Amino acid sequence: MNSQFNTVTLLVTHYNRSQSLARLLQAFQNQQISFGEIVVSDDGSKPEHIAALQSLQQQYNFKLVTTPVNKGLGNNINKGQDAVSMPYTLYVQEDFDPKPGYAKHLQDALSIMDERAEIDMIRFYAYFKYPYLKPYRNGFSEMIFKIWYPGYRKFHCYSDHPHLRRTTFFQKFGRYAEGLKGDRTEFLMAISFLKNKGKAMFYEDYKGLFDQVNSEDEPSTMTRSDMRQSNNPLIAFARAIYRNVKHTWEVLF
Repeated sequence: MNSQFNTVTLLVTHYNRSQSLARLLQAFQNQQISFGEIVVSDDGSKPEHIAALQSLQQQYNFKLVTTPVNKGLGNNINKGQDAVSMPYTLYVQEDFDPKPGYAKHLQDALSIMDERAEIDMIRFYAYFKYPYLKPYRNGFSEMIFKIWYPGYRKFHCYSDHPHLRRTTFFQKFGRYAEGLKGDRTEFLMAISFLKNKGKAMFYEDYKGLFDQVNSEDEPSTMTRSDMRQSNNPLIAFARAIYRNVKHTWEVLF
């Protein structure tokens, strides 16, 4: 069954992972999911990947937005979002693939955003379940943020992981910070989202709609320090306390 989402732009950010992009676009095509338009924003990939993108462009008929040199995640999302013309943006990085049956959940998310104008985005994937949720319908729950709630994970209402948002997103939350590492760019948008009273929904089966695929040929381009990823209990505890204090300060001041 063909599922047409004529009011949605699929925005994909890409960097040196053309095989992953091809797999993502093919996954949507296999499910007969089509969009009002597709925008691929490339962050200065190597010539062989640019050539692959140009070949894929002929097959999938997407807008290709390029830059002569790598300028980082913030610039890549900004210039991609600038090229979007539909009322809604489905943002997906190139290393994610929609699982079978995704069209129904995208339609559910669209209907929620159509009926609730105050909802700014709906999240389809996460590394962890957001801790404060108010069930809504169809597996989606409203994310509740209060500065006094315990734990640092409450600050992560916004995420760069696959999500549906209004194309007017920049008007309320501003553009992504440029010239910074990807994690910091993402977190500054998360802070802006909270400061500007953003409202979001979260799909509770947060690993049930997309797969993140990092192959040997095209591994993740995001790197993090060992300290940030350590599972040592003492380090993890100290990291949680530090993040809670630091993030509270950033939101308030």
